[in-house]
Amino acid sequence: MALAHSLKLPVLNACLIEPGHSSAAVRAAAQALIATTGKKALMIRSDGGVERKRYYRGGNTFPAEEIPPRAAALLAAGRAVILAESTNRFTNRLTVLVRMDRPGPGRAGSFTLEALGPGYDVADLTRGHIPPQVTAHLHDVDYRHFQRPRWHEWRITGDHCPGGENARRRRRLERLATQTLTDASQLDGPASAEHAEVWLREHGFLHLFGPQQTRQALARRASRLFEDAFLLAAAQANRNWRCLATAFSVFDEPRTAYWDLVDGERKYAATAPPVPRHRERAA
Repeated sequence: MALAHSLKLPVLNACLIEPGHSSAAVRAAAQALIATTGKKALMIRSDGGVERKRYYRGGNTFPAEEIPPRAAALLAAGRAVILAESTNRFTNRLTVLVRMDRPGPGRAGSFTLEALGPGYDVADLTRGHIPPQVTAHLHDVDYRHFQRPRWHEWRITGDHCPGGENARRRRRLERLATQTLTDASQLDGPASAEHAEVWLREHGFLHLFGPQQTRQALARRASRLFEDAFLLAAAQANRNWRCLATAFSVFDEPRTAYWDLVDGERKYAATAPPVPRHRERAA
């Protein structure tokens, strides 16, 4: 987030609190963000360094008085806490996962955008097992020399699977019920898709149930997203990167934000057993 901010890309106001800090530091950070943003609630995210597949799923928003005890539990577990200004994850207009791939430094790679429309959020793409509605792809991308892609070079495909949108929407509702609404104690009754839908409709959050014109929305922003991604890749500290990813949201305000930049080789802990030293030397 700091890298994106330094490049003048839109990000949320946030504060990083590393493990070892006291609850007083959390309260001071929360008060500073509330004074800056004018909002009475904050989002909690978390970072554990190199993650395993099971880790804290952040991104939910809580009233200011709930921030210190929730942050304390994360700090005690050895995780850093990221407090950020709140957003409404029920009313996003566009969510895009941006991926940059290349086989090695100096070699041509590819660029991919995966998008979901109104009512979805970044977590649906990154860990919700929800397939994108629209995908845009570029081949033979030279990340050493910027060249704006021509429209005919984009390969844009949509998900036209029969019943696909209904399945996608239901999966979104199930995620909201079991994770988001339950974590924030907002759901009365069982954590089911049906109860999540009732909650959204009662609160006037109808974006998920309206038109999903994701292809047009992504096409309008594809070139700008490529420019921003190229800039992020050029500024990445690891010059030997193979896969970089970031996420982009268009909020309802309207406002946009990049969430972070992930180096695929450094995000997750290795799951394979370590190679014995004698085998490593032989290799």
